Amino acid sequence: MSPVRPRWSQPFNTLKLQITLGGIAALVLGISLVSALTVRRAETDTLRAERLRELTASVRTAALVSRRVVALQRALQVTALEMTPDTLIDEKTLGRFLVTKSVLLNMFDNIFVLELDGQLKLAATERGLIRPDVNVGDRAYFQRTVAESRPLVSPPLPSRFSGEPVLAFTHPVRGPHGVIAVLGGTLRLNSRDVLEGLVDNQEEESRSLVAVTDPTGRLLAHPDAKLLTHSIADDARLSQAFSAWQASGSPIEPMGVGLEQRGQLVSAAGVAGPDWVVWRARPEAELLAPLRQARREALTVTAGLIVVLSGVMLLVLWRLLRPLTQLARRARHMFDGTLAPQDGWPVAGGEIGSLSDVLRTVSVERTQLERANNAALRRLNSVMSAAPVGIAVLRDGCFETVSPEFCRLLGHPEAELIGAPVESVLADPPEDAAQVTRPWEAGHAHLPFAAEWRMRRRDGTTFWADVRSRLVDSDDVTQGEIWTLSDIDNQRQARTQLEWSAMHDLLTGLENRAAFEQHARALVDTLPHSLPAAMVFIDLDRFKPVNDTAGHAMGDRMLRVVAEAIAAQVRADDHVARLGGDEFALLLRRCQQDAAERIAQDVCRAVQAIALPWEGGVLGVGASVGVAPLRSDTPSVEAWTRAADAACYAAKAAGRGTVRLAPQG
Repeated sequence: MSPVRPRWSQPFNTLKLQITLGGIAALVLGISLVSALTVRRAETDTLRAERLRELTASVRTAALVSRRVVALQRALQVTALEMTPDTLIDEKTLGRFLVTKSVLLNMFDNIFVLELDGQLKLAATERGLIRPDVNVGDRAYFQRTVAESRPLVSPPLPSRFSGEPVLAFTHPVRGPHGVIAVLGGTLRLNSRDVLEGLVDNQEEESRSLVAVTDPTGRLLAHPDAKLLTHSIADDARLSQAFSAWQASGSPIEPMGVGLEQRGQLVSAAGVAGPDWVVWRARPEAELLAPLRQARREALTVTAGLIVVLSGVMLLVLWRLLRPLTQLARRARHMFDGTLAPQDGWPVAGGEIGSLSDVLRTVSVERTQLERANNAALRRLNSVMSAAPVGIAVLRDGCFETVSPEFCRLLGHPEAELIGAPVESVLADPPEDAAQVTRPWEAGHAHLPFAAEWRMRRRDGTTFWADVRSRLVDSDDVTQGEIWTLSDIDNQRQARTQLEWSAMHDLLTGLENRAAFEQHARALVDTLPHSLPAAMVFIDLDRFKPVNDTAGHAMGDRMLRVVAEAIAAQVRADDHVARLGGDEFALLLRRCQQDAAERIAQDVCRAVQAIALPWEGGVLGVGASVGVAPLRSDTPSVEAWTRAADAACYAAKAAGRGTVRLAPQG
């Protein structure tokens, strides 16, 4: 006979009340987690918003600096255009000219005129004209200004007037026959003229840092004047960010980049024109202090609430769970086989009795299901063992079952693969991990999945594999997915070699005509954005006598040597092709006409310098070169090619060993 329980205890015998009490505990725990996660999300959102704000500020500052530099260069340009050979006749005439340029004197600390050998002809400051005995002919910025006939901004260097660190702006003064002098102006870095209003005026962000460097990281502007001309790495607030910037290729990016620096929000933006970099840094702690204080307070309150409610919950559950002791004791033996599936279950009423009946039924049905599953598993293992491809079953991105062939392909024993994530066998996890969900997405859409992925064996070697996948049950994604894996290294190598051969000349290794025309078509199709660019045709001189005298083997060797000599004269992103026979071509991207002509001259000289020993003598060739700049009205690749070919024929007709430019129009 069941014992008689007091009336007041009857409500506590219901499972609904027990679940309610447990739910209260879960709710309290959920509140604490939500509080913590909310504050964390607020910190993340705050940093993201501030990072974007700092990046925008860097880009805006870089744009202001760029406009300032452009204004300085334009001021020099206007003055240089006003200068004529008569202006430079004598010092008095030049002096009268310079003192009238009050606007230019207000923009620079001083302005000066240099002769072509670098000797200072005359300088002007706000205090008047000076003529110190100074020669800057050894400085690279002066040499480039004269040689390239274009305006330049020097790196930071000590002034030969005062010894202070300065930036020199130069502009060529042109006469009827070329450059006749150099006009320039200097800015003292200590005065920060170029950056006035950009470093000191930082509104309320008193702890923010704004600095400017040249492309090598030397400081042009910094709140601490002692660091000027030093490396930005000397500032601890930017040293890690500078290293990360260098590791990414030192990009001069006008749209700005975010950089990693412990404890700081760092951004950098390129200054168009002089290729400077504007840096901004702001301490994270300053931004997160209010949020962290709020988190500490929330966690303190939540912890107290959890302690109190946990004690109450333990006391209540201890009382409520006592009737379930017998059921719990029997449930522990549901799967160990010590009792028959239908024996040992308590007889009780209410929800406990219902639960006992359900568990007894589950135990009986599970025993039957295990027998069926074991039989199916044995059949599946037989199929997987006999399959010529690797087979694996995955669930939640981890291997659940693997075949012997799958283990052999990856070089892992089965025990290491079971439970391992898919990313552990991918050769490029950061790149491929994002694609691991693609088989699941394809299966969910009732589509098969196939891809070629690079896999990593246990010994660290890699191979390319054909990966195919389907969901076990497209209506129940929790059942996982089935993968098949096969080694396709040899097929990929053969395909890669075939693709390379289709676009390259087998003798020289250069691009062939098809590849060359493809790159040229891309430039013509993107006009005018692809300007400036140039096409160069090269036809060897005296090559036929090499074949006739020394044979085709020596002729082939000569072509390979010529190909190496031509390729050595161009930039890494230019295209060098052999069009056929002894004809070569260059495709020069982002290349002005004068630079293309210089490269063509370099090619002529490099080919002319070739001397291959043969039977006690030497064999040599020459080159006739035609240059055809890409113009905004070029109608097609064929028209561009005809212009380059015509220029090459003109070079041949001019006596060979020469360079000719395609006529405009």
